[in-house]
Amino acid sequence: MIVVTGATGNVGRPLIETLAAAGEQVRAVSRRAVAGAQSYPADMSQPETLKPALDGAEAAFLMTPPDFLANGDFGAVVDVVRAAGVQRVVLLSSQGVGTKRHPSALEDAVTESGLEWTILRPGNFSSNAFQWAESVRTRRVVEAPYGDVGLPAVDPADIAAVAAVALREPGQGGNIYTLTGPQTIGPRQMTAAIAQAIGEPVQFVELTHDEARARMLGYMPEPVVDATLGVLGTPSAAEQAVNPDVERILARPARPFTDWATRNAPAFA
Repeated sequence: MIVVTGATGNVGRPLIETLAAAGEQVRAVSRRAVAGAQSYPADMSQPETLKPALDGAEAAFLMTPPDFLANGDFGAVVDVVRAAGVQRVVLLSSQGVGTKRHPSALEDAVTESGLEWTILRPGNFSSNAFQWAESVRTRRVVEAPYGDVGLPAVDPADIAAVAAVALREPGQGGNIYTLTGPQTIGPRQMTAAIAQAIGEPVQFVELTHDEARARMLGYMPEPVVDATLGVLGTPSAAEQAVNPDVERILARPARPFTDWATRNAPAFA
């Protein structure tokens, strides 16, 4: 039995599909019900609510919701997971931990837990482009800062595929994987890819740093906003580098942003 937290998210949904297709029994954990799966409502900010889903599970995929930083205790989550008898955990972390832009508290809780662990450190998600979906649908416009600064955006489906390997296959314990796409791409190029996917012209409008920061503060904690803008505007060489971990683990190339845009074109049409 494998437990997947964040089951309704961009990584959780394809992970559940991948595990189910491989014949695994899966329990889907989220704040709301998940269709087509053993669904367990729970809130990671209240770790005790996870107990029913964890009962009898051998492995768990752990990811925290956006508001967890403000009011969550991940050490308490790990304590509940360990007490339930789970043997293997896969943590969705961030490349920013490796580059020192983000704190390591979540990773520390896992690596010090005594459990078998694997850590995934994805960079910029291709699915972050969903934040432009409404403006593309209604105005055919993308508004973003740093239009020509490229990062190797990673497809959440690739993150899910790597997570499935780490959850199911032996020899994954103690590994930290940095997950990126196959090439760098900036917001202006992403806009062009979305336009091609929907068959309509889409205008790119570049925001200033301050304009972008003001918007992001509406849905992200201030430390996360500043770290994110740092990555988007002045990425380090490591943050712009294409990492081979996806291709090495999956034995196929990582999916480019154009593939993600094509699959998700209905959200922008």
